[in-house]
Amino acid sequence: MKKLYIYPKKTIVQLNSFRNWIMLFSIILTISSCNDFVQIAPPVSEVVSETVFADDGTAISAIQGIYSEMNNGARIVNGGTRSVSFITALSSDELLNVYEFNSNIDYLDINNNSLNPVMTNITVLWDEAYTYIYYANSVLEGLANSDQIRENTAKQLTGEAKFIRAFFHFYLVNLFGDIPYISTTDYLANNVVKRDAVALVYEKIIQDLTDAQALLAEDYSYSGEERVQPNQFAATALLARTYLYTKDWAKAETEASKVIQNTGTYELEVLNNVFLKNNSEAIWQLMTVDGHGRTEEASTYIPVPTPRYAVLTDHFVKSFENGDSRRSNWIDSMIYNEVVYYFPFKYKVSKWDDPITEYTTILRLAEQYLIRAEARAQQGNITGAQADLNMIRNRAGLENTTATDQASLLLAIEHERRIELFTEWGHRWFDLIRTGKAGAVLSGFGTKDWQETDMLYPIPQSEIENNLNITQNPGYN
Repeated sequence: MKKLYIYPKKTIVQLNSFRNWIMLFSIILTISSCNDFVQIAPPVSEVVSETVFADDGTAISAIQGIYSEMNNGARIVNGGTRSVSFITALSSDELLNVYEFNSNIDYLDINNNSLNPVMTNITVLWDEAYTYIYYANSVLEGLANSDQIRENTAKQLTGEAKFIRAFFHFYLVNLFGDIPYISTTDYLANNVVKRDAVALVYEKIIQDLTDAQALLAEDYSYSGEERVQPNQFAATALLARTYLYTKDWAKAETEASKVIQNTGTYELEVLNNVFLKNNSEAIWQLMTVDGHGRTEEASTYIPVPTPRYAVLTDHFVKSFENGDSRRSNWIDSMIYNEVVYYFPFKYKVSKWDDPITEYTTILRLAEQYLIRAEARAQQGNITGAQADLNMIRNRAGLENTTATDQASLLLAIEHERRIELFTEWGHRWFDLIRTGKAGAVLSGFGTKDWQETDMLYPIPQSEIENNLNITQNPGYN
């Protein structure tokens, strides 16, 4: 399969089997043979951009190609073994790598918090996030330089591209700390970027998401009523999370409320419907591609026939309260060699050729209730925080919370986030880091070799070698 480089080494982006990006790179694909190894100079990319953004149809195909590739070829977001969800669950106390089933030393080291700058699975997180940021910037520049796109279409696609750029920078800053915020495809500029401070990165994320809110449609009309392209409320949901992480409690509450109050579109689902395609709890999902019914999450966790790459830790499984329906609906088990192994069972379609009933869910309403609960508790609104927390507890078959003061309520919300959002999008890992509890929880946990510097992943060594302005995180030199 061809390998395509869209700008020179040092800030290189490699596209492997990029089926759904054909519209954007149609000129390039027609001039390269199946086994070519093509290096394209910036002027060619400019010609391609002009061609792709010649009308609404090609521009829409370009942005839709990004989402298709996210769930088809991208490892960082598709829920598989190199995704944010899987890697951070190994880093935290959610997943246990079982060497008998997964002997890749990288996963064992991640599970033990023994990272190094040359680990492939860490490099993938960095490289692929910046790949998608590059695509978003390409779309933004193409739209800005075209006068052939209708105004409403240009607004929507600009909003989606800014959302994508903010989304991947959000994960980069939480995984690696200070990072470059890339807002151009200019390879000369990107070759010499420096790391921006976390606070500045968040400012730029907030600006992109605020812009996206103003540009995006409120509904899902641009994606055929499927929840597979970000709308205004996807930007709002990610903005609420960003404000929570930056401890702007009032704004976190305000943004989460906007999503929660949109009851005509978003409602909490019964547990077994939460990960179905286009369910009413979903805010943004990735559509399954190539016509197969099994998500990467199901492929990663459901035994076929032995346990897969990792299993849930006993400590996590025992953390459920009695009567919690999430324990019976979202976790399953099997016995292998007389040992009971528990695995995530949020996604249940296990066969490749099964009908498509599930989509990978990225943003959902339950998180917004938990965001607002925490933001309200931090502001001393105990009654309001209890009400939001109880929405999630009651849905799981549990009684109302017994927490009645700020300290106990914050602990209860922390616990609820752990149970509700396990193995989803790094929530547990990021919660441990942002609340300063990673050391207390992970020190001495299993075989973990915890150091405070483990709170940030190492910058890939290849990036440091290619750009002398990029420095390494403490503890990895």
